Amino acid sequence: MFDYLIVGAGFAGSVLAERLASQLNKRVLLVDRRSHIGGNAYDHYNDEGILVHKYGPHIFHTNAERIFDYLSQFTEWRPYEHRVLAHVDDKLVPMPINIDTVNKLYDLNLDESTIDAFFASKAEPKDHCWTSEDVVVSKVGRELYEKFFKNYTRKQWGLDPSELDASVTARVPTRTNHDDRYFTDKFQAMPLHGYTRMFEKMLDHPNIKIMLNTDYREIKSMVPCNEIIFTGPVDEYFDYRYGKLPYRSLEFKHETLDTEQHLPVAVVNYPNDHAYTRVTEFKQLTGQKHDKTSVVYEFPQAEGDPYYPIPKPEFTEQYNKYKALADSTRGVHFVGRLATYKYYNMDQVVAQALATFDKIAVTPDRVTTFADRSMVSPGPAPALTRTPAKNGNAVAAKVASGS
Repeated sequence: MFDYLIVGAGFAGSVLAERLASQLNKRVLLVDRRSHIGGNAYDHYNDEGILVHKYGPHIFHTNAERIFDYLSQFTEWRPYEHRVLAHVDDKLVPMPINIDTVNKLYDLNLDESTIDAFFASKAEPKDHCWTSEDVVVSKVGRELYEKFFKNYTRKQWGLDPSELDASVTARVPTRTNHDDRYFTDKFQAMPLHGYTRMFEKMLDHPNIKIMLNTDYREIKSMVPCNEIIFTGPVDEYFDYRYGKLPYRSLEFKHETLDTEQHLPVAVVNYPNDHAYTRVTEFKQLTGQKHDKTSVVYEFPQAEGDPYYPIPKPEFTEQYNKYKALADSTRGVHFVGRLATYKYYNMDQVVAQALATFDKIAVTPDRVTTFADRSMVSPGPAPALTRTPAKNGNAVAAKVASGS
């Protein structure tokens, strides 16, 4: 008998598994349909021995000391401040837009005393910014919007910025100084030995059992448990009762190159050229020394694994129907980007998981009936086995009987 069945071994599921096991002495079964832990943050050493992020770059940053301190229990850190260049008008210029971006594009010599006037001369003020296009055009004008945002957004989301919620482009600031860091958070760092090693340490507890290469629906009738934490797509949990929620996906093309360094910075964005949106060089993220280097090209697409909930009002309304179902489903906690249909950063997912744990910790223990959640049925626990993860790091998982 398990206290908790947790579906999904990414940040949300792994943080809750660790907290429940170590702080409340709960028995946890963690299930993931992939062959590895870590979710989209999974990294591994490729055939050339270079540490790569299988699902594209994951750069950790947060202003929350609690989150940084929590994760620091499971990893040392490599200080890292992320910088991005954008390929625009055959030039590589800083992104987000700052003084140097403007000076290089237009061959100007603006400084902090004159950049505001430049943006004001280009901006098209709006009473209210409803869309992603509104956000950018109202700050820096239509020309810079079209150079940096319009086509990049179309590739990334399959929609014009005028069709997307303002939150999409509001994530990217416009700077009136020379700061070329992509993030300005208080804590910016990369796990010293990689994300997978961090997850391994997080899940290395005798109360945590892991099943990989397993769809929870295949075992739901065989594994008795008290409560469920679900971190997958919320519409999938409810068998798409209100239709399938739309997500954007990505295809990744990894290449290893016979050179020590390929890019001037870790990431170069391509707003207007090529089918891919950006190229990442992993050694610049990890600090690894190697005589070769590895890069990944990202191609957004409509089909495939769900990565990004699409922030559009009609999809939010559709999700709200699922949220009402989730709120009324006893014994199941919905946590994470896919389960709450929110475009969260990694630190925000950790924060949501910790907040969920805080609520669980002050709630009296109760055993929900299986009818409450229509998911699992009581019975003897089966012997659990785990198919070893393919590629890369071994998982610090233990095979258990569940008895």
